[in-house]
Amino acid sequence: MVGVTVAPWPSAGQSTCLHCDSFVTDRFGRVFGDESDRVHRCPECDTYARLTRGSAAGKDVEIPDPETSPGRHGGEVDV
Repeated sequence: MVGVTVAPWPSAGQSTCLHCDSFVTDRFGRVFGDESDRVHRCPECDTYARLTRGSAAGKDVEIPDPETSPGRHGGEVDV
């Protein structure tokens, strides 16, 4: 007999960032996302420093956003 474990979280439909629509893994959503494992910001559109402080879960953080503060934390100025 083979035992099968069913994950307690859905994996379909939650594999993209809500901000930039980039692919994110289900694990990233479980670790950094909100209470429903949705990802509001991801490594493609935000910095690791901000993600680990809650921006991935949709929380406001004190570190400047690379989209609104060009040149900060590795962001490039659009010329």
